[in-house]
Amino acid sequence: MKNLKSIFITAVLLVSAQFATAQSKVAHIDVSVLMTTMPEYKNAQAQLEKIQKSYEEEYGNMVNEFQNKMKLYQEEAESGKATEALNESRAKEMDDMRGRIQAYRESSSKELETKSGDMLKPIFEKAQAAIQKVAKVKGVSYVLDATSPGTLLYVEGGMDLMEDVKKELGF
Repeated sequence: MKNLKSIFITAVLLVSAQFATAQSKVAHIDVSVLMTTMPEYKNAQAQLEKIQKSYEEEYGNMVNEFQNKMKLYQEEAESGKATEALNESRAKEMDDMRGRIQAYRESSSKELETKSGDMLKPIFEKAQAAIQKVAKVKGVSYVLDATSPGTLLYVEGGMDLMEDVKKELGF
């Protein structure tokens, strides 16, 4: 009798779990497409490109200065116009300059990465809030990010929230 009661309770729980799961709505959205269509994202990208261009320009100027000095110093060393002591001093100067150029390249790259994160974080948070709001209005329990093909293996007719989220964001 106890076994029959246990089997009955287990069956009721399984049916209840399946019913609850059937009530859950699943939707998907391509977050990367959403982000790239947001005006704030486009503005941030333009600013980041401008910053990157200025870093690259400064880096190019430093490299040109290095190359010009190196050429001049080599010509003077080969022609005998420079003493051994001067050549050693210049070699040290060029090593220092090479180090400064390398340090500039590394620091500018890190700065650009930090600025990118700082600029894109509030945009992502805005998109996330809009996705959550639309999902609640539509009664969606789960929203999957369709950006990465590895995380979404199969979608058949799922609800795509892209247009509703764009509307929520005002574009």
